[in-house]
Amino acid sequence: MFETIMKLVQQHAGQSVVNNPAIPNDQNDNVLQTVTGSIMNGLGQQAQGGGLGSLLGMVTGQGGGGSLANHPATQGVQQTVQQDLMSKLGISPQVAMSVAGSLVPLVLGKLMHKANDPNDSSVDAGSLMSSLGGLFGSK
Repeated sequence: MFETIMKLVQQHAGQSVVNNPAIPNDQNDNVLQTVTGSIMNGLGQQAQGGGLGSLLGMVTGQGGGGSLANHPATQGVQQTVQQDLMSKLGISPQVAMSVAGSLVPLVLGKLMHKANDPNDSSVDAGSLMSSLGGLFGSK
C-alpha cells in the first residue's frame, strides 16, 4: 500500500512540492516521503479512532454526498500530514497547510478511484484496511 500511495504522491506533487519555491529542491524527496508516510499514518489513525465506517465509506465511494476535501477522514489525514511536515522537516505552517490541502484530497481521490476500479487490482478496500493494521481481523 505504501508503494501505491508513494506513486500517487510522486505523480501529483509537481505544483505543490516540486515547483514550490518555498520548498528547497534538496528537500523534495524528504517532503514526498513524509507526505506518503503521514497519509498512511493518518489513514490508520482515522481507522483506529472509530472512523472506520466513515473511512470505508470514503474508500468504497459510499460515503455522504459531500466533497472529498470536506470529508472528516480527509481533514484528519490532512492535519497529520501538515503536523508532520512542520515537526519533522521544519516547513512553515502556511506551506505545510498548502501542501497538505492540495495533495491529500487529490491522492485520496485517486486511491478511491483505484479501489473502485474493477480493472485495477493494485488497491481494494480489503487490502487498504489490512494495510492499516488488519482491523477487520481484530473485530
